[in-house]
Amino acid sequence: MSAQNDEGFAGVPVEPWVREILRCPATGAELVDGVGPDGSPELWSTAPEGALAYPVRDGIPVLLVDDARPL
Repeated sequence: MSAQNDEGFAGVPVEPWVREILRCPATGAELVDGVGPDGSPELWSTAPEGALAYPVRDGIPVLLVDDARPL
């Protein structure tokens, strides 16, 4: 999925300017929409090395490295 998804996180609309400023807290890389192994929404880091996947819970991205999983 694209970072420019108008539906936002789990169907919750997100302003485009918010999507533009979200970054991976570990690497500073852009985050794009993804889907976890269990089908839940995630934000994926686009970092070439050390990329992480961050959960989206109830439409809210949880950008905590401790809650992320490696991609």
